[in-house]
Amino acid sequence: MAAAAAVAASRTFLLSSPKLVYLSRSFIHPHKRLTFFSRRCCCCFSSSSFSSPATISSLPVSTANVIEVLEERGLLDAITSENLRSVASTSNLKVYCGFDPTAESLHLGNLLAIIVLSWFQRCGHRVVALIGGATGRVGDPSGKSLERPELDLQTLEKNCSGISALISKILGRGKDPNLVDGLGENGVSSDKNPTFVILNNYDWWKDISLLDFLREVGRFARVGTMIAKESVKKRLMSEEGMSYTEFTYQLLQGYDFLYLFKNMDVNVQIGGSDQWGNITAGTELIRKVLQVEGAYGLTFPLLLKSDGTKFGKSEGGAIWLSPAMLSPYKFYQYFFSVPDVDVVRFMKILTFLSMDEIKELEDEMKKPGYVPNLVQRRLAEEVTRFVHGDEGLVEALKATEALRPGAETKLDAATIEGIAEDVPSCSLACNQVLNSTLVDLSVSTGLLSSKSAARRLLKQGGLYLNNQRVDNEDKIIESDDVIDGKLLLLSAGKKNKMVVRIS
Repeated sequence: MAAAAAVAASRTFLLSSPKLVYLSRSFIHPHKRLTFFSRRCCCCFSSSSFSSPATISSLPVSTANVIEVLEERGLLDAITSENLRSVASTSNLKVYCGFDPTAESLHLGNLLAIIVLSWFQRCGHRVVALIGGATGRVGDPSGKSLERPELDLQTLEKNCSGISALISKILGRGKDPNLVDGLGENGVSSDKNPTFVILNNYDWWKDISLLDFLREVGRFARVGTMIAKESVKKRLMSEEGMSYTEFTYQLLQGYDFLYLFKNMDVNVQIGGSDQWGNITAGTELIRKVLQVEGAYGLTFPLLLKSDGTKFGKSEGGAIWLSPAMLSPYKFYQYFFSVPDVDVVRFMKILTFLSMDEIKELEDEMKKPGYVPNLVQRRLAEEVTRFVHGDEGLVEALKATEALRPGAETKLDAATIEGIAEDVPSCSLACNQVLNSTLVDLSVSTGLLSSKSAARRLLKQGGLYLNNQRVDNEDKIIESDDVIDGKLLLLSAGKKNKMVVRIS
């Protein structure tokens, strides 16, 4: 009872005091610009700029209507009200998207959410990335055939921290100086106005008891409406069924929207098309509990290839956004290999190039003499720069050149070691390498399955030593071939490679 009273008192305090905003266990005074980093919240801002409607209304806004921009680029699936179109032109919105910490990094499927947030950001609106430190303990059933595995608290905290840092980096550099003025580092204005904050919903859920939840939220929920949600219907019809824990997820996410709407004036929630049920649960809850209008939902399409399959998976698994889990080189290569039939659409969805420039690139593809993969290269560069920054793009381009058979770039040990995690490698003693034929070495390292296959490839001009084509099947490995006395790079065609470490 005491805990419930304390929660109620804190809510009353929040609602009655315009001078204080509760974030990550701290009350922040609006006239003091604070920078802080915690396990659950990573942001740098003046709280008055994010909690005061008066301040928000004075922010610079692009002449572009963000809803029209998203629609033109194929990033709009549905909106809960057509009023959002006019509101986006006449008001400064506060928009949020949730990210459940199921892994230490976000993946390519999450990239669309960050891009849509960035478009709102670029058009002068304020955005919130909400890390699901609380909802991640339950797991969103949307689009899942089985209940998500439970994560231990240490893993959950680690995931929250990793995702917060990743989003901060991407949104911090994902701004357009032509659309948003006066910004400092990390997407934060040089004076008062941040363009984004990162929150963790555990900061309010940790103090809410089950009885509080049932009284304040549960009584407004109708079971029939909840069961009618697409994400619930599919699971109920499945052999696995759905647990009560998962069934309540839409109410948890709905309350997040209610909390942000009431305490921080956040009035738009975005998510993938599979989040429609959870998003409308929030708009309905706001309307019932607060008896006000003005809360909107927006969904964007899932990232699919032209054949309808999900874009964002490779033979090695998910395409992660964190460089610690997938190198910028591999990330770049994934987009470089996009087929022609998808590349223009992905340029519209995944980059911030103007539609005119994309149309020019599309026209180039139709002209005689078009250099294959030219548009793919531009796509890979733009997306890699957005996710990994200029340094990550340089790293990817350097590795791409180093791994290109026939490249003129002089290889060194540092460059090869930089790409060694992305290609197969092996270690051999010096006497197993020197004075061996390239044909023998290609087989002993596992690059090719047999000597006959190696000879055949060599005669076809597809066998390379340190990016140099070898035509002589009697080629002997000499000490001068070993890069910096440590490494060799073997290539069978353009894609199959082997780094040989010499001990």
